[in-house]
Amino acid sequence: MWLRLTSQGPVSLCPHIATPVRRLPAPGAPVVRAGLALALGALATPAVQALRVEVLTSIGGLPPHITAQFESPAAFRQGPRGDYFVFDRGGHAVHRVAPDRSAARKIIGIGQEDGKVIDPTGFDVAEDGRLVVADRPGGRHRIQVFDQEGLRVGGFILPGQPAARIVIGGAVLNGAGAIQFAKRELLLSHPESGALITAYTAAGYSTSVVGRLRSTAYEADRELHLAMNAGLPLADPTGGYYFVFMAGRPAFRKYDATGKLLFERLIQGAELDAFLDAQPTQWPRRVIQDREVPFVAPVVRAAAVSPSGELWISLAVPYTYVYDAQGDKTRTLQFRAAGIVGPSSLAFTGRGTLLVTPGCYEFDPRSSDK
Repeated sequence: MWLRLTSQGPVSLCPHIATPVRRLPAPGAPVVRAGLALALGALATPAVQALRVEVLTSIGGLPPHITAQFESPAAFRQGPRGDYFVFDRGGHAVHRVAPDRSAARKIIGIGQEDGKVIDPTGFDVAEDGRLVVADRPGGRHRIQVFDQEGLRVGGFILPGQPAARIVIGGAVLNGAGAIQFAKRELLLSHPESGALITAYTAAGYSTSVVGRLRSTAYEADRELHLAMNAGLPLADPTGGYYFVFMAGRPAFRKYDATGKLLFERLIQGAELDAFLDAQPTQWPRRVIQDREVPFVAPVVRAAAVSPSGELWISLAVPYTYVYDAQGDKTRTLQFRAAGIVGPSSLAFTGRGTLLVTPGCYEFDPRSSDK
């Protein structure tokens, strides 16, 4: 069958044969209809609901006659033998608590000399029971490693000085204050080195660096730029590292064991909106050892990784977000003891419970009041 093209479209040259001719739609019509269908579909799709806030209620903790011995407990950990360790920042001390929580003993006291601590900023307990304390004798940033009895077994002075301070309640949270054990290494946030995470041996030798500094709006102000790259370096028990930025645009990154970036996620939620909206664009400065440095308030106060690889992040507002191994937020939490607790430190025990300061409370992350 032959067709002739006309202004009305194709016409059969054999008029006695009916030709099923399909008229072409006007240009753009399918696109318009498809776009309209998508728009209507989007309107018909229900809005994504925010995660319901769960409340974890304390299942225990240290008794009052023990906590009364501490001036300002800033970290609460459990060692491999079942003993508990309390880092008393305000008291310039570390206390060891019996597994049954019946008695406490000061094992590290105040002093500028090696084996003592003065103006301490950071603390952690290794899997083998060693303790690490970061302090500042004479303004220098010192790292000391102790055994479970409080005897010094190593240490070094951190090179350089933090270019800015992230502070809350007078406590410096960045630099050596964000120290963590990762098996035989010590992880520190030291952006002055050009990397997010620097790993050291107990003798002070730098073994590796992980993560490039992120871009900020403060590159022209070196100290402030570095403050926005300070954070919490965390070893993931399932492999690799997390790095949680403490100030500026709230975010975290996940790296594999070789230091390769796997993903970056923003920390977002309705609970943070008003706090972020009130963030200043200029930060106060103070003179520290003849240097004027900015003092920055954090957005993130504490973080920890669960044995299964979940990332728990406690914010400057009294909420905690939980992220799975793919970086997706799965829970929004609050901690309740005598009242709502805003954690200054988080630590998981070998049996999967969570130890929290202030207050030296214990929580079961699997049980909540929804």
